[in-house]
Amino acid sequence: MNNQMTEAGNLKARTKKNTCRILYWGIAWVLSTALVAFGPESIWDSNTALTILAIFINLGIGFGMIMANKRHLKGLDDLQQKIQLEGMALALGVGLVLGLSYEMLEDVNLITFKAQISHLIMLMAVTYFIAIKLGDRRYR
Repeated sequence: MNNQMTEAGNLKARTKKNTCRILYWGIAWVLSTALVAFGPESIWDSNTALTILAIFINLGIGFGMIMANKRHLKGLDDLQQKIQLEGMALALGVGLVLGLSYEMLEDVNLITFKAQISHLIMLMAVTYFIAIKLGDRRYR
């Protein structure tokens, strides 16, 4: 009985630690993305070398965030891994299918505005969030 409580406590602590890592890496990535987006015009007057450096920094931080997410997923129990995998699969599928259709609507001039990657990111994030919530409800 004590061993099970210790394992549950370790899992909870590990999950919290890994979640915090994702948060820190995510904040760093958003900030580095903002630096790439606004730095050339606002900070370093379109200096190409600084812009390239900022992009490489952004890529490095982005890969760090990916590795933190991978570590987080590996640290989850089997049920949470299943819920996450199903959520990610749904978000990827919806993003791919609806994203391509959305782009084609612009290509054939059926929408009057420019299709933006930010729209696709928001769609995938909302899909992922809903899928995780439904998976939690379904399996618990």
